[in-house]
Amino acid sequence: MKKLVIATTAFAAIAALTLAGCSARTDTGSGDSTAAAGFAADATIGVALPDKTSENWVLAGQLFTDGLTAAGFTPDVQYAPASNTVAEQQNQITSMVTNGAKVIIIGAKDGSQLSSQVEAAHDAGATVIAYDRLILNTQAVDYYLAFDNFKVGQLQGQALLDGLAAKFPDKKSYNIELFSGSPDDNNAGVFFNGAMDILQPKIDDGTLVVVSGQVDVAQTATQGWLAANAQSRMDTLLAGNYQGTDLDGVLSPNDTLARAIIESVRSAGKAIPVVTGQDSEVESVKSIMAGEQYMTIYKDTRSLVSAAVDMVKELQAGKDVSEVNDTKSYDNGVKVVPAYLLAPVVVTKDNAVEAYANNPALLAAAKG
Repeated sequence: MKKLVIATTAFAAIAALTLAGCSARTDTGSGDSTAAAGFAADATIGVALPDKTSENWVLAGQLFTDGLTAAGFTPDVQYAPASNTVAEQQNQITSMVTNGAKVIIIGAKDGSQLSSQVEAAHDAGATVIAYDRLILNTQAVDYYLAFDNFKVGQLQGQALLDGLAAKFPDKKSYNIELFSGSPDDNNAGVFFNGAMDILQPKIDDGTLVVVSGQVDVAQTATQGWLAANAQSRMDTLLAGNYQGTDLDGVLSPNDTLARAIIESVRSAGKAIPVVTGQDSEVESVKSIMAGEQYMTIYKDTRSLVSAAVDMVKELQAGKDVSEVNDTKSYDNGVKVVPAYLLAPVVVTKDNAVEAYANNPALLAAAKG
């Protein structure tokens, strides 16, 4: 069984448990089972998303509005602003429950602080789908829908090794630094642990040297996924560790942070290292084609939202969700949540045009 480490707000590790014979719908109580019973074809569907810190979150909101409307539902799509605490999202979910939403899809701002709200949703008869980020420490989560985020980290780690070998063919060891995402995002720890599954053996044997010595997820965290925080940390790392020393590579968990890291290195007058990314943001695709950022991960938001809408359609019809393909890996601290995982794709300069063939905006960026 693939083991994942689920991060809390302090990035505490929780070992994944095995769930034997899990069905797609289980007794998720804060009370009764939420067995599929169907609901009105024009029902309200709540979608609670975090702040707009990446292009994909911005796109997701519009896709949910359009997709749910086209399917005949009444969408209630809300964002928790970056300037507010998780309380704003808690209030939004509570409002969706009050307004009778039959399904609530949640991209958690902080997955460890929503248990009361999702339990209230269950008590009201709503189905809860954790979207992209797992909701922790509650039975009241019916499904988890995401790209395989541990695999994302593994792909980033391997890409970093591949990029270093290609750029520095004569070197036997490489100086690197590690960055992870925001400690209030459960996925940040999953990405990091996936990457370290690949990188740790190479750190242990001396192939990779983390010059700063900062190798723990808490040391490498980037609060709020904010570019300014990543750039500031990179500035500090360069000033304290790379005077007269080359920086060969940086593990960056997403594109926004990758560009900030590259800007820091450029401002310091140093050669741009091999830098990883994720999300296939347009500016990062351009950077990849220009030979700056080395790679990104393509997780097509259109596919993820489409899968979520299909799940809602099945629930409306009184059916179990058929797409569930993992009933063992995603333990939220209380239960193993049935998951539907999509496959991420590594994109470099070499395969960008092919990878984005069905995405006009990204294809245009890849073609320049």
